Amino acid sequence: MNAMMKAAVFKDVGRMEIEERPVPPCPEDGLLIKVHACGICGGDMRNFRNGLKGGVKNRVMGHEIAGEVAAQGQAARAAFGPGSRVALAPDVSCGECWYCKRGLVNLCRSHKMLGTHYDGGFAQYIALPGEVLSRGFVEPVPEGMPYRHAAFAETVSAVVACQKRFGVTLGTRVVIIGDGPVGCLHTEIARAMGAGFVAIVGMDKLELARAFEPDALIKNDDPDSAVAEILRLTDGVGADIVILALPTARPQQQALEMARKRGTVVIYGGVPKAAEMSALNSNLIHYGEINVAGAFSYGSTGLADALDAIRAGHVRPERYIGATVSLENIVEGIELGERGEALKVMVDPWL
Repeated sequence: MNAMMKAAVFKDVGRMEIEERPVPPCPEDGLLIKVHACGICGGDMRNFRNGLKGGVKNRVMGHEIAGEVAAQGQAARAAFGPGSRVALAPDVSCGECWYCKRGLVNLCRSHKMLGTHYDGGFAQYIALPGEVLSRGFVEPVPEGMPYRHAAFAETVSAVVACQKRFGVTLGTRVVIIGDGPVGCLHTEIARAMGAGFVAIVGMDKLELARAFEPDALIKNDDPDSAVAEILRLTDGVGADIVILALPTARPQQQALEMARKRGTVVIYGGVPKAAEMSALNSNLIHYGEINVAGAFSYGSTGLADALDAIRAGHVRPERYIGATVSLENIVEGIELGERGEALKVMVDPWL
């Protein structure tokens, strides 16, 4: 194919350039996707400011992707012919390690990612080799679902997987520390699961989070006061589950103090390697028999589960998508997200 396309290429820390590139050839065992929407996530923002894993440069970032199959390789093992509408998620597992063989693909020891190891969705086209089809995430978009909603499904996937794993159900009291898009998503999913009480503890996006109607919105400028308020709202007992939906270790001790005995604290947000250590009061964990656990990514049905949640109306993407930008304005889109002026920014490569 001799046609050209536009791509936003990560050159170095803080530097993105728009390039005219040849449309990539369709892999013999894969697909060529015309990208219609790609979300900017918190990971993209961090990578833009700090660099890609392994020092990778000259890479097309972006991994929350929805588009249309433009071509199918002759040896492709996929049910998606040209014209099929598909949603993508980034992780590609090895299929061979101890975790993969037990279905724990999110814990793969050698996983790769669209937007880091392969070119991603901040471009008009993306080529998917066969290993992405067989060991990654490619799902059909439900009929009538807009591409921008399907692209948002990747963000939803890990939230659904987290709450299913830790048993949010009828009557569960949930506290979410973090008022960004992920914190708001945890609120919507907790409600859909039947939670009886949901509180958001946050800082600068509480007014945006108000639209998701938690039972309580608590400013976290005084950690002790925030803990006291959660205890007051739960009759002095504490929350069944406290989810840390933000990329900082500072509130982890605070989360312990908000959890009830035999409650669960979930570390959902990864933190920068320069500040990855935290000190927790082990006596609270010991005497209160509190579970402290991590939640990362999602299993093999994660993207399909998220698309189902959107299709069913449990998640309403338009409440998150505050702006759509062109490839030329992608840095402005990153800055919008960093400033908290939109919970989610979408890139439309064809604007």
